[in-house]
Amino acid sequence: MTPPSALQDFFREHAGHDVTDLTPVGGGCINDTMQVSLENGSRFFVKQNRISLRDMFEKEAMGLKILEDAAERDKTAERDKTAGNSGGIRIPKVIGLTDDHDSGQAFLVLTYIEEGRPAGDFDRHFGRALAALHRHKAPQYGLDHDNYIGRLPQKNDRRDTWNDFFLDCRLEPQFAMARDRGYFGGSARQSLDRLAKRLTELLPDEPPSLLHGDLWGGNYLCDGENRPVLIDPAVFYGHREAELAFTSLFGGFGRGFYSGYEEEWPLQPGFPDRRDIYNLYPLLVHVNLFGGMYVSQTEAILGRF
Repeated sequence: MTPPSALQDFFREHAGHDVTDLTPVGGGCINDTMQVSLENGSRFFVKQNRISLRDMFEKEAMGLKILEDAAERDKTAERDKTAGNSGGIRIPKVIGLTDDHDSGQAFLVLTYIEEGRPAGDFDRHFGRALAALHRHKAPQYGLDHDNYIGRLPQKNDRRDTWNDFFLDCRLEPQFAMARDRGYFGGSARQSLDRLAKRLTELLPDEPPSLLHGDLWGGNYLCDGENRPVLIDPAVFYGHREAELAFTSLFGGFGRGFYSGYEEEWPLQPGFPDRRDIYNLYPLLVHVNLFGGMYVSQTEAILGRF
């Protein structure tokens, strides 16, 4: 493939070398993705989409940098503690963004990470490393900017309590979007109102934790050094139980992942009983992204609580 002129210019400026090869990479449902090779043998991972959607790339880059900064601090602490162990979660480094106005395309350029196969205690190590990431705190729930979950806008207005944030910035916006599209009637609205009144008794208090925000089985990989790598974030500071609940919704996480997490930072008693409440958010997102197949599952949870 011939690289767009803007992408070629980007690598000449930032790496000092020409692009010699573009190889499409499968797996993405929102963006086109490719591996870019330069004449010096270095490789990069590039996401491509319309310039009109550039803001998604900007917010993803901001989220990756937040996670990278936290992961680097965790890695330094772990190395100091264990005399040379540089494990922990790995985050792709943001190289930059560029636009090609001739083609109307925007590009997000990241480091290329060679995938490996999980081996040994990968799952347990991943769980422990995620718990360490969650220990990064903020004074309030939310973030200083809105971002996206998939291609949908994600509201991150700051709130002092998790229940307010969860209702105002997670459930209500997605429910309203789904209802406008004709997926829910008045009974679901009544069920959500009843749940809202019970959130304080149902969900325990915890300080805001740094969350990946979209952690399902397709948004992590194992690198060649058997380290977990987080990709495609929807970062915010929230209740860590919401992240753990999301990991269980579509599978992809081994039993050792959860035992490793509990070793590092045990969850409060009763988490399995609360898990479905947290998963109302990703289920509503899936209603809005993929249609009515998730409606009955969402309505069943709302009705139960």
